[in-house]
Amino acid sequence: MTEYRIERDTMGEVHVPSHALWGAQTQRAVENFPVSGQPLPYPLITALAQIKEAAALANAETGAVPSEIAEAIAEAARLIQDVDHAPHFPIDVFQTGSGTSTNMNMNEVLARLAGEKLGRAVHANDHVNASQSSNDVFPSAIHLAALNLLETEFKPSMKSLVQALDTKAVEFTQVVKSGRTHLMDATPVTLGQEFSGYAQQVRRAIDRVDSVLPRLRELPLGGTAVGTGVNTTSAFRRAVYAHLPMVVEAENHFEAHGARDSLVELSGQLRTAAVSLYKIANDLRWMGSGPRAGLREIQLPDLQPGSSIMPGKVNPVICESVRQVCAQVIGNDAAVAFSGSQGDFELNVMLSVIARNLLESITLLSRASALLASRCVAGIQANEEICRAYAEGSPSVVTPLNRFVGYEEAAAIAKQALKESKSIRDVVIERGHVDRGTITAGQLDEALDVLAMTRPPA
Repeated sequence: MTEYRIERDTMGEVHVPSHALWGAQTQRAVENFPVSGQPLPYPLITALAQIKEAAALANAETGAVPSEIAEAIAEAARLIQDVDHAPHFPIDVFQTGSGTSTNMNMNEVLARLAGEKLGRAVHANDHVNASQSSNDVFPSAIHLAALNLLETEFKPSMKSLVQALDTKAVEFTQVVKSGRTHLMDATPVTLGQEFSGYAQQVRRAIDRVDSVLPRLRELPLGGTAVGTGVNTTSAFRRAVYAHLPMVVEAENHFEAHGARDSLVELSGQLRTAAVSLYKIANDLRWMGSGPRAGLREIQLPDLQPGSSIMPGKVNPVICESVRQVCAQVIGNDAAVAFSGSQGDFELNVMLSVIARNLLESITLLSRASALLASRCVAGIQANEEICRAYAEGSPSVVTPLNRFVGYEEAAAIAKQALKESKSIRDVVIERGHVDRGTITAGQLDEALDVLAMTRPPA
């Protein structure tokens, strides 16, 4: 049976599990919000601890908190960052919309850890939360958590995917294949050209995310409850940002308190990245479809059995996983966008759901792109003979003949070749164009060079 201790807050006594580092306000939130069973992501907790460490050091410098207490709080905050304390942050995602419950959860945990170090009581509000409000601390933690994940996970993973795609673009430079528009045969491209396009999509995704960073780095920290900075000082604001070098103070605290537009903007760029990854993964599974009845242009790595009933079947599992991630990210963006619209006057009260969806999107895209790079793209092999056969057999290779025989006759040639299962070259000769001098044999061979068709004219 769970043992309890008695904790007190302004509303009275609360029974708290004896092992827990949290206190009364956290316990009330645990009991009030048994909604999803999902706590906020730990990267947010880590970022919140970073802010508490910076605030403690700033409070020591300004004299708002005695130095010995402030240093103990800062040390406890560093412990939260360095060692996983997730069990001590149990509050559900779907909680009070300002994140006050999670802010107080952090305050109580840090107060208890700091008090144990000092051997005397540290107050969660008076000491740990000094010069702060949930209304500036919690959204600041979302921004900081997003910045941390983008720097440590998202950009390295996306860059690894760019590198893998670029490598294949070079490897497949001479692999000519049929282009496709509307899923129908079109004039030839090289497999390398397609992969170069995929690499550029991912590079652009990184660029789009980078474009948001200047606004994401602006924090409301120091504006306390409504942006006016009540209960803090300009000295605290200067000091706290000195301990948070990744970020800057908001240009306008009332915008920074009342709106979460930069988080909505970032979510939109992540959605665009998801759209790009979906297109890439979908193309790869189409090109790898088969092994007999599909396109068979590439061979994807065999990773696991694909059927419980069909022996030997292998599926494009990484591509499928990536596509599911993209669907989730697009859904997350819808939740973030709607939540971002709920900025009533000086506070948005859907902060926790913004945090949950935005940080999940960053994490999912990071992991999916890394897997796509290492377990799929890196092992792709081209079926060159099949690719060339598709290119040479496509009726669309008639297109360069337009300037010799005209569009109408070229269309007739293509239709006859398709109907009679003949090559375009044979039909041109059969229809007398070489004999009449409409086109020479040399011009015909040059015009029907499928690899040359993939290169822009000089």
